[in-house]
Amino acid sequence: MSGAAPDPLRSSETQLLVITKAPVAGRSKTRLTPPCTPEQAAAVASAAVGDTLDVVRAAPVRRRVVALDGAPGDLDLTGMVVVPQVEGDLGTRLAAAFADAMAGDGALPTLLVGMDTPQISPELLTDSLARLVTAGPGSVVLGTAPDGGWWALGVHSPDAAAVLPDVPMSREDTAVNTRAALEAAGLTVHDLPRLTDVDHWAEAVEVAALCPEGSRMRRTVEEIAASL
Repeated sequence: MSGAAPDPLRSSETQLLVITKAPVAGRSKTRLTPPCTPEQAAAVASAAVGDTLDVVRAAPVRRRVVALDGAPGDLDLTGMVVVPQVEGDLGTRLAAAFADAMAGDGALPTLLVGMDTPQISPELLTDSLARLVTAGPGSVVLGTAPDGGWWALGVHSPDAAAVLPDVPMSREDTAVNTRAALEAAGLTVHDLPRLTDVDHWAEAVEVAALCPEGSRMRRTVEEIAASL
């Protein structure tokens, strides 16, 4: 990233979009098993979602949307507009989530994050959105992960996200192919900080250590680690 630092105040006329599954044993974070049991994997997922939603609530944006797969159960969705995920592969669901979130009153610059990076902070989200706004229409922001995927995508229009159904997801080249598809659509891609996301147990331990003391993620992972 280069150039002058963006003005965080410019991120206030924006929205955040979280895409997540409702945490359910046997369906959530299955790559944590083993060493975790399905119930422990679901507990990690629940902690990650909870911390992520807390951070999103603390960010100074106009609107917060959750694209949810499944029944909310015990999830605290206070302050969130909830839209259901559509059927289809991940790229299709991501594109539809952007389209739903940005329809009508939601036509705001939008940053999408998942629940796999609970180490995010309100300041990081604010800066990421400010970078998107500062870059202007015709630009997107993309945050990549060491495993070849990405943790965040910010767009000015749902049309930008329309390339996602054609990008193979959950692969080592997903971020590279996402960037290529965005650039082929005539968009300028600006980089956000690289973050580790949680897929496997070693990553859960790494990410939990980056989360604040007392956070759900740190507490849950530490408790599970002590029992393994």
